[in-house]
Amino acid sequence: MRRTSRFAPVGLAVAALLLGALPAQAQARPDRSPDRVTVGDRTFIADGQGRALQWRGFNLADKSGRGSDAFADIHESDLRDMAARGFNLARLAFFWDDLEPAPGRYDRGYLAKMRRILDWADRYHVKVVLDAHQDVYGPHFGSRGVPAWATRDEGLPFTPIPDDWFSEYFEPSVQTAFDHLYKDADLRAAHARMWVTVASALGNHPALLGYDLMNEPFAKFLEGEDLPAAAGRFEAGELTEMWNRLARAVRLVDRKSWVFVEPTVIVGLGVPTRLGRIDDPHAGYAPHFYETSMETGGDYDPDGTFIPAYEAAIGDYPARHRMPVIVGEWGGNPYVPHAGRFVTDMTASLDRFSSGWTWWQWCRGGGYCFLDQTGAAKPNARLLAQPYAPAVAGDPLGFAYDPATRTYTLTFRTRDGAEGPTRITVPRDAYPDGYRVAVRGGSARWDGHGQTVDVTTRGRAGTTYRVTISPR
Repeated sequence: MRRTSRFAPVGLAVAALLLGALPAQAQARPDRSPDRVTVGDRTFIADGQGRALQWRGFNLADKSGRGSDAFADIHESDLRDMAARGFNLARLAFFWDDLEPAPGRYDRGYLAKMRRILDWADRYHVKVVLDAHQDVYGPHFGSRGVPAWATRDEGLPFTPIPDDWFSEYFEPSVQTAFDHLYKDADLRAAHARMWVTVASALGNHPALLGYDLMNEPFAKFLEGEDLPAAAGRFEAGELTEMWNRLARAVRLVDRKSWVFVEPTVIVGLGVPTRLGRIDDPHAGYAPHFYETSMETGGDYDPDGTFIPAYEAAIGDYPARHRMPVIVGEWGGNPYVPHAGRFVTDMTASLDRFSSGWTWWQWCRGGGYCFLDQTGAAKPNARLLAQPYAPAVAGDPLGFAYDPATRTYTLTFRTRDGAEGPTRITVPRDAYPDGYRVAVRGGSARWDGHGQTVDVTTRGRAGTTYRVTISPR
């Protein structure tokens, strides 16, 4: 039997929140301590020492495990092996349909399994973003995500399209279900109550970085709308409202963790988002970054326009709102002819506009899995293991990795309020024969084979340093 419990007080609090009836003293006020570093148009999350943080990692998702088998395909060794390869972030997918199998009844065992994974992450110094994942809305349409009891499709027909599952989003029944989730008061309250429950149970965990409030939201098209028009209208209205509503729900119980919001997938076509302001001091931007031709089974075109179009579309919104960018999903087939170029071009692009990313996904097998069936990193996927700086004691002015020479450079400027060493992770996969370090203006500690380089700075704030790491 599944262990469940009812959280009536939480439900009342959320209902009051949605009606605007909570007195000010009843709402947990967001912590306004310094939590970010903005350098030019880019914002980084900051740690308690004022250092600018960067993230590299993977999605963890078990879509087949349900009920007592939920998360069965995620193991402690996954977090251990991620960390051993130099990665520091996991985006953990969970499913509302498993968490709340009946209205108002939450599976405590499911939350305990999530906590266990967070415990493993903490053991290996990996931070976690909890991703409320959905594909094609939920189990009513043969997928995972929003529970069947929260699905209202008005009896419209649904035709599965196994060879092109994303096209199922365009089914009127699926779009109608999304529309009811955004508009029906009881479903809006249930959605917020689910997040209060998760944040209340897990918000104090030391491994938790934040919450990705809903994976790849979709919307109902109005008559005569194409995809860009529908996405723009939805982002400016219902999606902005939903992100703010769910963020307020989280803040009832968790003041400090980050909330990450996504645009619609239209950004992947080079269309800027029309999302409005997210009124939360700990809000981050978590777009996805998938190459369209590879998503339909093709090869990567090194001379194509996908990356420059995406970069042109993605930068304005987070710059205007001073939001850190952590790309929640990206990936591709590591076996297509140009897969190696794909990985190096994409990681170079991510270094130009984001402060972190998680590849889809950490798993063994085919598709986009990082590992093959034996547990070895796939040859082209291994190129994900590049040097990066998890913590910069100052303002990161530039960082890049040249795959041709396997040379990493970091330029940063010290500032008041940033303490401790600048830490650079050097994955063993990147330099199996060792590496050397040169620091202009400071000193460093390393052993030539270890995964960590600590750079110590001296002198007054505003001094610029340059670190270079290259093969031995």
